[in-house]
Amino acid sequence: MDIKQRIESFMLDMNLVFEELDESTWKIEDDLSHIDNIVVKLVEPIVLFRVKIMELPKTNKEEFYRTVLELNANDLVHGAYAIENDSLVIIDTLQAENLDQNEFQSTIDSIGLALIQHYDLLAKFAN
Repeated sequence: MDIKQRIESFMLDMNLVFEELDESTWKIEDDLSHIDNIVVKLVEPIVLFRVKIMELPKTNKEEFYRTVLELNANDLVHGAYAIENDSLVIIDTLQAENLDQNEFQSTIDSIGLALIQHYDLLAKFAN
């Protein structure tokens, strides 16, 4: 089984609702598990996970950046917050070659947990 088939089988086994955006990109949308808009992209030799969180704030930027950096340092099990264009995103990567379902699920769970736990803290910066 190739890595693309493995990724799809992981998502099916986890009962995730997903859409194939192109040959190597999927979007996970699952309101029941509070997982929305996680983009999974196979860019061998890695699998990239990405979620857009919010637009960057126009005010209180210093406090916002400090908060995000502290969350990166103290609160994320997998991945990190990052800036992409004018948005805050959360990203993670895994090695494609030896990817297993436990790693895949841990990454999805960690991103979902971060989104839930950090929502109120980050929402106060929303424009």
